[in-house]
Amino acid sequence: MSDQIKHECGIALIRLLKPLSYYKEKYGDIHYGLSKMYLLMQKQHNRGQDGAGLATIKLDTSPGQSYFDRERSVEKQAIQAIFDKIFHQFSDLSDKEKVRIQDLDYVKNNYEFMGELLLGHLRYGTHGGNDKSNCHPRIRANNWKTRTLIVAGNFNMTNVDELFDKLVSLGQFPREMSDTMTVLEKIGHFLDVENQKLFKRYKPQISNNYEITPLIEHNINVAEILKNAVEDFDGGYAMAGLIGHGDAFVIRDPNGIRPAYYYKDDEVVVVASERPAIQTSFNVHRSKVQEIKPGHALIIKKDGSVGEVECIQPKERKACSFERIYFSRGSDFEIYQERKLLGKLLVPTILENINYDIENTVFSYIPNTAEVAFLGMVEEVQKQHVQKNIKDFNSGKISSQEIFQQQLSIMPRIEKIAVKDVKLRTFITDDTSRNDLVHHVYDVTYGIVNNDVDTLVVLDDSIVRGTTLKESILTMLDRLQPKKIIVVSSAPQIRYPDCYGIDMSKMGSFVAFQAAIALWKDSDKYHVLQDLYKRCKEEVQKPIVEMQNLVKEVYAPFTAEEISAKISDIVKPQHIFAQVDVIYQTIEDLHKACPNNTGDWYFTGDYPTPGGNKVSLNAFINYMEGKNIRAY
Repeated sequence: MSDQIKHECGIALIRLLKPLSYYKEKYGDIHYGLSKMYLLMQKQHNRGQDGAGLATIKLDTSPGQSYFDRERSVEKQAIQAIFDKIFHQFSDLSDKEKVRIQDLDYVKNNYEFMGELLLGHLRYGTHGGNDKSNCHPRIRANNWKTRTLIVAGNFNMTNVDELFDKLVSLGQFPREMSDTMTVLEKIGHFLDVENQKLFKRYKPQISNNYEITPLIEHNINVAEILKNAVEDFDGGYAMAGLIGHGDAFVIRDPNGIRPAYYYKDDEVVVVASERPAIQTSFNVHRSKVQEIKPGHALIIKKDGSVGEVECIQPKERKACSFERIYFSRGSDFEIYQERKLLGKLLVPTILENINYDIENTVFSYIPNTAEVAFLGMVEEVQKQHVQKNIKDFNSGKISSQEIFQQQLSIMPRIEKIAVKDVKLRTFITDDTSRNDLVHHVYDVTYGIVNNDVDTLVVLDDSIVRGTTLKESILTMLDRLQPKKIIVVSSAPQIRYPDCYGIDMSKMGSFVAFQAAIALWKDSDKYHVLQDLYKRCKEEVQKPIVEMQNLVKEVYAPFTAEEISAKISDIVKPQHIFAQVDVIYQTIEDLHKACPNNTGDWYFTGDYPTPGGNKVSLNAFINYMEGKNIRAY
């Protein structure tokens, strides 16, 4: 509950298809592209709490003029800081300059970020420091426009070591070993290859190199560059890139793990990580916003032509279900319905746990992101309550019309139990201060729970580590003196590391894993895990495509209910009086609620890429060896 999950980055790309003067005349805004990018990024600010960045490219500038600009920030309000700095150049202008900026050609040539191609990024850091140098976009600059590359993305690679070694074998000397730099240099290498190939093609015919450049710009094969670059990628990615002369692309991994959507009309091409951001920023219906297909790249050429091209063969769709449960904003039409259904599907288990006594049960939720699932839950509680009483009346279990009417008049008691006093996401802070912080961030609403009579049902998006639950939240809820506290997770038990974007790589941090280990110890069979450890050590020596996720055996002997019961024991503080139960979503119901986003490896251990199995094995090995380090 309010556990520390650092998650997905966000991307935003805009290509203005008309001259800047067009937008000034139609919309009265010389900053039309920047204004729309600001909206697009702010509507995805949930995806970037650690930093943000913006890069722009100006088309058809003359030699000697700057054609790209970049600004990045790790300030608390990073998006605002970036745009404040950009727009500051237009403040306090002299009368002469106020006249001159009516000329859009002058503005484009003399003011920063006034380009036709814009790339924004919102950063959720999963690894590395939180300084400006870690923010996207990253640039690979070159005096040849067609070799300059700017990249930003939402991705993690499981095979950085392998990709790094391949760069070295090509003769490169990468200055850092990170997936961001490795990806940038990998794409950059094949961009260089494509440039050289075209140069060799035209050089025999044209002696003036300056005349060759436009031919390279027109004929550069972005799809071929990407096909070669991503061939060895193992991970989840939605990656956007700008090439200095004006081509742009967004490519998505073959399993569709990371999301990407686009919209096109005769004025703009827009790409974002979330569909509602495009709908709101450009006032378009959801039917006009398309999803970039897995394994495909949306390629926007300098001349404004747009196409979606397959760059790597699509595989089984494994779009991240956590996007639907928690990460993406719930304003998306489909996600809203899916979250409501996640709440509804939990109700049979909840009602059974409270013995169908809704009269003496208070329903609530923590944090606010769980609100939509909560709405679905209470709707279904009321529905099933009515259906049960009708059934009992018809079968004779309810003896009179008067009792029947009394039962039907009982409504679920819905209350705002936890009040967030500070606009602060508790999972951003370091572990040592989080517990004290939660006490200050949340307070409880007193006087709405009947002491030692009522059961308190509290819904959360997910319960990952259980640390905040044990050390802060349950103590806080126990102040209300409920008879019982039932903590409900709209997500299933998180059992395995994620290596495709979420910062969940240490096996020992998962409360579900801790529960399974405790059950092994309770059964006096912990020695079996020692044997599994040895087998995992052998397994990671195999070629990566042959590795199996043996860590599934940690959970195999136990039912989900047994693990949930042990989790209840683990998270309950000794000093509280209320009984504590923890209920998790089932895998089967998760798939019912989110049928098109079946990526569930953190719940099931079924990884969509070979690198996932390797990460899981390494995470278990690290745990058994007492190493508190990242598994990839």
